[in-house]
Amino acid sequence: MTLSPVCVGIDVSKTHLDIFDAIEGHRRVANVGPHIAELSRSLQERGCFVVFEATGHYDAALRRGLEEAGVAHARVNPERARDFARAIGRRAKTDAVDARMLAELGSRLAPEQREAADRTREQLAFRHKRRDQLVDMRQQEKVRRSECPDPAAVADLERHIAWLDEEIAAVEASIRAMIDADAALRESKRRLRSVPGVGPVAAATLLALMPELGRRSPKTIAALAGLAPFNDDSGARRGKRAIRGGRRRVRRALYMAALSASRSKSRLGDFARALRKTGKPPKVVLIAVARKILVILNAITRENGSYAAA
Repeated sequence: MTLSPVCVGIDVSKTHLDIFDAIEGHRRVANVGPHIAELSRSLQERGCFVVFEATGHYDAALRRGLEEAGVAHARVNPERARDFARAIGRRAKTDAVDARMLAELGSRLAPEQREAADRTREQLAFRHKRRDQLVDMRQQEKVRRSECPDPAAVADLERHIAWLDEEIAAVEASIRAMIDADAALRESKRRLRSVPGVGPVAAATLLALMPELGRRSPKTIAALAGLAPFNDDSGARRGKRAIRGGRRRVRRALYMAALSASRSKSRLGDFARALRKTGKPPKVVLIAVARKILVILNAITRENGSYAAA
């Protein structure tokens, strides 16, 4: 007879973790390395399955501790967790209540176990995020420069923009070096770049933020990127299908790739032109091309191929 593991819910905040399971009830520990290591060891000894919400860098130490201790765990989308809470009539929201709700979610829905993180990809994601932050700051400064009537302030803005240009170039160089230093990432980058429209930024974005590429079905990978259209039908009504959710930064990179590919003399360009001839709106065309690019990237990554041979 196989016993089901004890499901433990952990609500993550900046300073502490609230833990709940049906056997030991509720407890709280500090969200710091030594306390997490001790917690992870006890969970591993009991054979627990842990469920917690994705909370950006606040759950990073917990993820590392659970992985190092070999504790099975699932990192769930906060929106999914809130939907579950509403579905079971759980209206109150405190850290302790959320921990209990996550334990119940684990028991009832059995969320997919999270795979061990690739440390190189994690570092790549951090570097990529920093690049995006600097690019956003540069754009803000350029807008301020265009609207500024004071010459002295404009000169100051120019100096800051020039500094941001240098910093962005340095971060991009570090990203390239990180990818080139890893044989698997280097080969993956070569495959991704073989697809029309996929430039260095799009390739780096996919390597950093879409580790599931090549390991999911076409529909699933499209949903992860927020490029899967969902039905909106009820009774006799047939609503308009629309994309929603997913990883916004990945979708934005694929949208820019689609913009370039749709203008190219390639099969993707032919696909875009054929859609336009049928009267499809420009944005619908670009979304369709972006999804097609992602499906192709998923296939060539899975098969270790390239677009030319696809």
